Amino acid sequence: MPTALRKNRTQLIILAILALLLFMAIQGMSTKDWVVTLLRALSVGAITFLVASGFSIILGLMDVLNLAHGTLFMIGAYVGWSAYVRPDTLIDLLPPLALLLAGFLLGPIWSNWLERLAWGSRRRHLWPWAGLILALALLWIAAGKFPVAIWHAQEYTDSPIVWAQNFERGLVAESLTPAPRGGPALLALVGLLLAGVAASLSLAGLRRRAGQMSGQVAAAARRRALIGCALLAGLGLLIFLFDDTLTRFLLGLDTTLLFLIAIIVATLAGASLGALMESTLIRPLYERPIYQIMLTFGLAFIGTELVRAVWGRTGFTMPRPSLFAGTGDGCPAASIGGWFTHKCSTILLTFGEDTARIRTYNEIFVIIVGLIVLVAVWLLLQRTRLGMIIRAGVQDSEMVEALGINVRRVFTLVFALGVGLAALGGVLAGPSMGLSDAMGANLLLGALIALAIGGLTSYPGAAAGSLLVGLLQQFIIKYGQIGINLPFLDAPFKPSPPLVPASTILLMVIILLLMPQGLFGRRE
Repeated sequence: MPTALRKNRTQLIILAILALLLFMAIQGMSTKDWVVTLLRALSVGAITFLVASGFSIILGLMDVLNLAHGTLFMIGAYVGWSAYVRPDTLIDLLPPLALLLAGFLLGPIWSNWLERLAWGSRRRHLWPWAGLILALALLWIAAGKFPVAIWHAQEYTDSPIVWAQNFERGLVAESLTPAPRGGPALLALVGLLLAGVAASLSLAGLRRRAGQMSGQVAAAARRRALIGCALLAGLGLLIFLFDDTLTRFLLGLDTTLLFLIAIIVATLAGASLGALMESTLIRPLYERPIYQIMLTFGLAFIGTELVRAVWGRTGFTMPRPSLFAGTGDGCPAASIGGWFTHKCSTILLTFGEDTARIRTYNEIFVIIVGLIVLVAVWLLLQRTRLGMIIRAGVQDSEMVEALGINVRRVFTLVFALGVGLAALGGVLAGPSMGLSDAMGANLLLGALIALAIGGLTSYPGAAAGSLLVGLLQQFIIKYGQIGINLPFLDAPFKPSPPLVPASTILLMVIILLLMPQGLFGRRE
């Protein structure tokens, strides 16, 4: 025990000093003020943690510095808003995505088929590239012909700002104009299916040409590919045929259920985008870290411009679900039961003669989700077979591959998990922070500061650093309102808003001077 204390002496001293500073900060406030400030700090820390933990997992397990992580957080927020406020757009987009992916699923069949062909003529080396060009042309034409009901960011009356206002008033269903359905739309779906087929065939040819095929594909794998393609194509066609019915069903749901659907959609969309990034762009650059940084930095700018093109440059709100938006009779709630009964946006906490209003979404729901994710991801990484494979693959990927485990697929899952956490943070931040094209950069900066404080590659460090960033920011903001009584000053000192980000940077600098690896980082 004494050896462990000596080894972690600096860390324990810093933690003790931070705890003492927190205790001193609390002493300058009333019970109501410090409880509310603490809950707000936990809320900010939970959202920061979702971004920081995904970044830490990708960096710690894959040694990839993903500078596009903040943009992916922002994309998660905007995708969640779209599924929440405009579910008709989501329903319209599902059929073309399903048909396109159905064509991609045929890849194992083409690989097996190409293995049986002679590979002699040089001209056969050119057809995969020609097939990719054909697939892109089909995708461009078919996607442009398929009708999708969507907003128009350049027209104020049809912009996301107005649609968010209509959603709060319950006027979305009345304002919708369904996209036309008919022969041209069905032909566009066929074109998307053919584009997926052509792309999967061409990619199979490129992999074979690169010598990456392992031999004949098992019959079971071919059957799975055919069944998956048929099921996905059938699902896409069913959604296409019952588009209006599904849209009316979603719009008829309680907004709390619709928000949960939006959370699932945004998280899955983020994870899918992460898997696509890793498998197509990051994987060839594992041995070139500088290129990884340049690539992800460029992707951050591209993603931001795409968001501006689709949703516009102006920020707008994401309405809270009904469970956290009630303001009528019985609100603010005096108890948890009263909150569930009246669906209040605030709940009262009594401290002697003082009463504090707590926002049920920001200071309760977001914190609970953050704690659930913290525990769930830790259990996944430390207590499951997948976590064991991930950790073993990082240490010795060749040994793991010798056991018959596809390490590349596991790394893709890791990257998808990290980006999915960022997207989850984005959709949760929407109702509390609002949406803007700068939210990704702001959150990434806070997450990087939190990781530097806690340890860049440490999952517990991401949680601790995010908590410290949230506490410091919220206490500075609160003292900016009530002031700090300092010696030799006649009036209380009130920190100005620029001191909020400056204080977190100062804390990061101090900790890094004392512990260059961060509070919980590994010593290199």
